[in-house]
Amino acid sequence: MSKPIAQSASVQSSFFRLRELMREEDLGAVVVGPGAGFFHLLGRSANLTERLVALIVTHKDAAIIVPRLQAPLYEHLPLETLVWDEHEDPTAILCSFLCEHGLRSVGINREFWSGFLVGMQAHAPEISFKTAAALDLMRVIKSPEEVEALARAAHRIDGVWNQFLEDHPVLTDKTELELRAAIRALMQKAGFNPVAWIDVGAGENSASSLHHSSAYVIRSGDPVVCDFAGALDGWYADTCRVASAGTPEQDYLDAYSVLLEAQEATFQTIRPGVLASAPDEAARAVLTDAGYGEAFTHRVGHGIGRDAHEEPYLVQGSELRLAVGMVMSNEPGIYLPGRWGMRVEDIVALTSDGPVRLNQTSRSIAVQG
Repeated sequence: MSKPIAQSASVQSSFFRLRELMREEDLGAVVVGPGAGFFHLLGRSANLTERLVALIVTHKDAAIIVPRLQAPLYEHLPLETLVWDEHEDPTAILCSFLCEHGLRSVGINREFWSGFLVGMQAHAPEISFKTAAALDLMRVIKSPEEVEALARAAHRIDGVWNQFLEDHPVLTDKTELELRAAIRALMQKAGFNPVAWIDVGAGENSASSLHHSSAYVIRSGDPVVCDFAGALDGWYADTCRVASAGTPEQDYLDAYSVLLEAQEATFQTIRPGVLASAPDEAARAVLTDAGYGEAFTHRVGHGIGRDAHEEPYLVQGSELRLAVGMVMSNEPGIYLPGRWGMRVEDIVALTSDGPVRLNQTSRSIAVQG
């Protein structure tokens, strides 16, 4: 029998909430491989490699399966440890544990490798394996302390943007890759580890919502869309702002005014009890009325916390209802292929007093010359 988790109050609360959700989902256990859920439950990360490492949580106890060479990394945890050797099949050992406990419905985290899952299905065909919504939903409501940690991360990433603008009063003749490198250096200096992504798109490249940067040389009048994210002390920050090499064309400025209106409509729709689809619909209505409906090609937002993208997803069709403690992005965009694109993103915390922007940098276009 594995030993109960006897760690901090926040860890105990996470396990309690997970087990509540497991009951609602009729899961006898969850198997949690490396990822945000693993970190959230154990307070440490694990490498995602060909060597199986996973936390196993039942309604009464918990265990961890690890390769022998990694066992010393987890020996401090008050868990039963299932150690496997290099010549052994860890999925067989894991399935033996599950079967010995009489488990028939087992959830896994979304990051779990399909190769491991296929092995488990072969060894235990009597067990029904499924992606566990419980592992997403256990993190969807943040505690006040967690919201504060996310606010600190947002404040730090705001500082990166402000310093970037101060360091680059002129953008003309710079390349996207140069700007990306400058932002990366500032994020690393600010303590973001890992830096999740840095997307810099200028001119026509800004019309691709996930343009990762290139050797394109910025010209006078080009808009420059900068989207970047990273983790600070295990909590993610994410933002997107628009700069320009001199004053953009009037049609761009007019569209940007519509974009800000759409973002504000989204912000005002983020309220307790509202379907997570409603903020997306609010942004889409504004953009459609202005003739940009087809130019908005992605959801309006995603949750953020231990992972850069997590529940709640603000997207059409979502049946999840927003609640106090949820933290999410608000990032409508307009993309006209062959011309230009734009996106502005804030992280928003839903509090008992309503939505609060965690990012505080100016949402206006930063005209840099």
